[in-house]
Amino acid sequence: MVWQLRRASVDDLDAIMAIETTTFQNDAWSRDSMRREMTSEHAFYLVAVEPETPERVDAYAGLFVPIGAPQADVQTIAVAARARRSGLGRQLMRTLMGEARARGAAEMFLEVRADNPGAQALYASLGFEQIGLRPGYYHADGMDALVMRARLDPARTTTTSTGESS
Repeated sequence: MVWQLRRASVDDLDAIMAIETTTFQNDAWSRDSMRREMTSEHAFYLVAVEPETPERVDAYAGLFVPIGAPQADVQTIAVAARARRSGLGRQLMRTLMGEARARGAAEMFLEVRADNPGAQALYASLGFEQIGLRPGYYHADGMDALVMRARLDPARTTTTSTGESS
């Protein structure tokens, strides 16, 4: 499956909230909170769509990363059930990491449910390591959150043997 990633807009809010409330039933963000996050000048939100059905959002992800700040935070990421186990979460995370790096961040942080080993494994495979625990972070059921961090290499421009930038 191939997805196109594009910047999310307020026009995507209904689709994002449908995935949000299905995926995070007890911990879903409110519509107003999601709108505020998406429209913040310090946020970078993406949606994933199939080229054949660009009106259907299959996933979204959000990052808080002020330009020039040394740290970035993954705010949220969710993949619709129909698109899970396909590499889409990895694609979204790599894109967020690239954006954080491009904005000057040297580190990226996230919280993940302690009872979500699949997400923890994905993040670890992308270079995140557990650096802390937030007891009872998820208020609806009292689940702990693992705090994870990845160090981001600075953005680089490479030069080919002909002297051209790539």
